[in-house]
Amino acid sequence: MKRLGLWVLVILAGIFSSSLVWAVEAAAKAAPGFEFFTAGTVLAAGLGVGLAAFGCGIGMGMAARGACEGMARNPEMAGRLTVTMILGLAFMESLTIYALVIALILLFANPILPRLVTLLGL
Repeated sequence: MKRLGLWVLVILAGIFSSSLVWAVEAAAKAAPGFEFFTAGTVLAAGLGVGLAAFGCGIGMGMAARGACEGMARNPEMAGRLTVTMILGLAFMESLTIYALVIALILLFANPILPRLVTLLGL
């Protein structure tokens, strides 16, 4: 079972790496001379969304575990626990979506790149 998880991780790392290469290549065509800046932006966006999804996923799992334990100990509270858990999961999911929006802003509407171009006189 552990080997299967390792292979899944290796495959996902390969897919992630290839998408970064394609994104940097496209960004280099769009803004020549800023390959490292665009590569850093792509890497920051990818890692930001990945860390946000990882953290929220762990939080959602802990919330579901706590709700299940609470329902098992006190079945009369199942309705209130479910509502509270769903509300908490919605808040966690909104944080992940916020990280995705920030990453999309970095990738497609980067506010720093035009300033950098004018500052360097290119």
